[in-house]
Amino acid sequence: MNDMTVPTQAATHVLKDEERTRCEVWTRVMGYHRPVTSFNKGKKSEHRERRFFVESRCRMG
Repeated sequence: MNDMTVPTQAATHVLKDEERTRCEVWTRVMGYHRPVTSFNKGKKSEHRERRFFVESRCRMG
């Protein structure tokens, strides 16, 4: 088991909404990092449409 493995006991626990902590997402824009919440409407839409690189889908050769 590595440090990124989630124990099965934790995976079955469901938090109530009042127990949750809001997560702030940051992204790199024009050479520096900014929170996505500070984006304007158009930039938020553009961020939602992004496609992310997945190394396991990449084929060599």
